[in-house]
Amino acid sequence: MGIRTRRARAHSKTHFVGFGLAGLLGFIALLCVTLALSLGAMVSSWLEDLPDYTSADAFLVAEPTRVYDADGNEIVAYYLQNRRSVTLEQVSDYVIQGTIDTEDKRFYQHNGVDPEGILRAAVGQVFGGGEQGGGSTITQQLVRWTVLSDEQFENSLRRKVREAYIAIQMEKTYTKDQILNMYLNTIFYGNGAYGIEAASITYFNKSAADLTLNEAATLVGIPNSPTYYDPFVNYDNCKSRRNLVLSRMLEAGDITQEEYDATVAEEIPLNPGELTDSDSTYPFFTDYVRDLLLQDFSSDTIAQGGLKVYTTIEPDKQAAAEQACSDRIAAGGNPDIAAALVSIDNSNGHIVAMVGGQNYGNDTEAGQSSINLATTTHQTGSSFKAIVLLAALQEGMSPTVRINCQAKLQVTPTWAPSNINGANYGVRTLADATKLSSNTGYVQVAEAIGMDKVADMAATLGIDSPIEPGLSSALGTSPISPLEMAEAFSAIATGGIHRNPVAITKIEDRNGNVVYEHEDDPEQVVDSAIVQDATEILESVVSSGGTASSVRNYFRCNQPIAGKTGTTDNYSNLWLCGFSPQLTTAVWVGCPSSGSQRVYFGGTTGSTATTAIPIWGTYMNAVLADEPRAEFPTSDHEAEYKDNSSWTFIGTSSSVNTEGWSEQTTEPEEEPEENDEPQTPTEPETPTPPTGGDDNTDGDSGGGTTPPTGGDTDDGTGGGTGDGTGGGNTSTPDQPTQ
Repeated sequence: MGIRTRRARAHSKTHFVGFGLAGLLGFIALLCVTLALSLGAMVSSWLEDLPDYTSADAFLVAEPTRVYDADGNEIVAYYLQNRRSVTLEQVSDYVIQGTIDTEDKRFYQHNGVDPEGILRAAVGQVFGGGEQGGGSTITQQLVRWTVLSDEQFENSLRRKVREAYIAIQMEKTYTKDQILNMYLNTIFYGNGAYGIEAASITYFNKSAADLTLNEAATLVGIPNSPTYYDPFVNYDNCKSRRNLVLSRMLEAGDITQEEYDATVAEEIPLNPGELTDSDSTYPFFTDYVRDLLLQDFSSDTIAQGGLKVYTTIEPDKQAAAEQACSDRIAAGGNPDIAAALVSIDNSNGHIVAMVGGQNYGNDTEAGQSSINLATTTHQTGSSFKAIVLLAALQEGMSPTVRINCQAKLQVTPTWAPSNINGANYGVRTLADATKLSSNTGYVQVAEAIGMDKVADMAATLGIDSPIEPGLSSALGTSPISPLEMAEAFSAIATGGIHRNPVAITKIEDRNGNVVYEHEDDPEQVVDSAIVQDATEILESVVSSGGTASSVRNYFRCNQPIAGKTGTTDNYSNLWLCGFSPQLTTAVWVGCPSSGSQRVYFGGTTGSTATTAIPIWGTYMNAVLADEPRAEFPTSDHEAEYKDNSSWTFIGTSSSVNTEGWSEQTTEPEEEPEENDEPQTPTEPETPTPPTGGDDNTDGDSGGGTTPPTGGDTDDGTGGGTGDGTGGGNTSTPDQPTQ
C-alpha cells in the first residue's frame, strides 16, 4: 500500500514534469511568434505615416531666396539658416575624406544602414573606446536632418526604425556622391553655420574648396557636438577632436604619417568670417519685394525654398537716387528730416529706383528708420492738383475756362482756404490756376465737377489710397504714397496709358523652373487728347514762371519735363512729382516722426525749392544725361470740352469778394514761384485783397494790392513790397471741416 502510493506519486510527478517542459517550450515558441507578429505590426504602424520621402524636394535643405537687380547682381537673400550650398567639386578633398573616415568609413559599401557600424558602436558603448556616434551612417544622419527633422531629437526605437527604412529607400534613388553632397550642405557646424561652405566662411573666412588639411579636419570634427567642440569657446576640446579626425584619416590611408605629424603639431588657424546674405544692397526696396512675395508665397517658402527673384531695380539709377537724396538731406543739417524717391520707367512700369529713407535700420533718430517712406502715405499738398486737373478735363472743363483765383474763399462757415500769403491772382484760366497752384481756384474746380469724379480719376490712375470726399482733398489732404503718385504721374507721361508698377520680372524655383514671369499690362485709361492738354499745362509748371521752374537749375538735359510741386500745412510735407518722356519720379521730403512737424532746412523753414526740387532735378539730370531727346506722346485727335459758360464756380457768388474778376485778365509781368505754404482753417470772414507788403515770419514775400505783378521764389526770397508784389499758393489744412 505504501509502496504503491509512493510509486503512484512518483509517476504522477514524472508525468507533470514532462508535460510542463513541453508546455513551457510551446509557450515560449508561442510567445516568440506573438512577439514577432506584434513587433511586425508595430513596425508596420511606425512606417504608415512617414513623410513623403519620394518627393524630389524631400531631401533638399533650406535654401535662401535670392534677389537680383536688373543687371543680375544679387542684392539680398532671405534665409532661414546661415547656409550656402556647394557641389562636391567645390569642397576640399580633405573634407570629403575626413568626413567619410570619421563618420561612416563603410559609406561606399553599405545600403544605407551599416550592421557592422552598429555592432562597433554597441561594443564601444559596452567596453569603451567607441566614438562612431551611435552607428548611424551618413545616409541616416541626412534623413534625420531633412525628412525626419521634426523627430531628430526623439531618442526612440520608432524614430530609429523609420530613419533606417528611409535611408535604405534613399540609397535606391540617389548615388553615394549625391547623398554625400547633400549631407555636407546640410549638417550643422555650430555658430549658426549650416553646411560646409557656411562653416568654412564662419571659422576660416574662405571657401570650402580652399580648406587646408588642418582646417578641414577641424570642421569635420565639430558636428559631433557643435557646442563642446566650438573652437571659439572650447579651443582645446576642438583641437583634440581635430586630432582624432586626423588619426582616422591616417588609419584609412588618406593622409601620410608625415602629414599627420605636421598637422597635429599645428594650432588651428581661426580667422572668423561672415556670410553677407542678410545685408541688403537696397534694404528699403528688398523689404518691398519681400512684401510682394508674401502675397503669393509662404514665409517658409521664402526663407528656405531657394527661389530666385529677378527685379527691376537698376543699379546706376538707384545709386543716383540715393546720392541725390542723401546729399540734399545732409545739406539741411536736420537729422529729423528724410527723403523718399520712386522712379518708374514709363515704357514698361518698371521701378528702376526706390529710396525709402536714409540710414536704414537706425531707429534712434526720427529721420532714420526701417520704415519705407516710399510706400507709406503722406499728405500730398498741391501735387494732387494734377489729378484734379485731369478729372476736370475729362468732365469737359476746358483749360481756358476762367476762375476767380481770389486771395481767400469762404467755402463753409468754418473753412476759408486762401492762396499763399493771401495773394490775389484774380481771374485766371484753369491752365494758369495750375501753373500758379491757386488753392481758391482749385477748390472751385473740385466743387464744380464733384469730388467723386476726382476720387474716380485717382483710382483710374492707380492710386489705391482712399480719397476723402471733402473739398480739402482737392488740395492734397488725403495721404498717398510716393509709389502711388509715381504710378499716377507715369500714366500721364505715357498719354493716358496705365501700367501697374513692376518690381519683379521673373521668379524661378530652386531647380530653375520659371514659376512667374511678368507680362506687360498697358491699358488706355484716359483719352490721349485730354492727357496731351494736361501734359502741356504741367509743362508750364516747370517752365519759366511756374511753381517748379527752379528745377532747371539742376536739370539741364535736353528733355521736355512736366510735373507738380506740393506743400502741406505748416511746411510738413514737400513734394515734386514730375516726368520726362522716359521716366516718372516722385520725391517727398518730411519728418517721419510727425506728419505735421514743420521741415526745417538749413536753419530756416524748408520748401520745395530747397528740398524736393533739387533732389528731383539732380537725380533726373544724372540718369538722363546721355539719353537722346524724346518727346511726350501726342494724340491723333483733339479733346472736346463743354462751353465755358456752362460752368458755375462758387467764386462768382455775391457772398465773396470778386474784386479783380474783370480787371485781371492778362499775365502778370513776373509769375511767382511756388512757396506753397497752406493756410490753417480760420473762422469765416470777408476776404479782402492784401495790402502792404512786409515779409512774413517764414521769410516769404508778402502780399500786394490787386493785381499782383510779381512774386516770391520758393526759396523764400523776393517779393514783399506794397506795390503789388507777392505770390505763392497752396492751402491744405490738416483737419478741415466743411
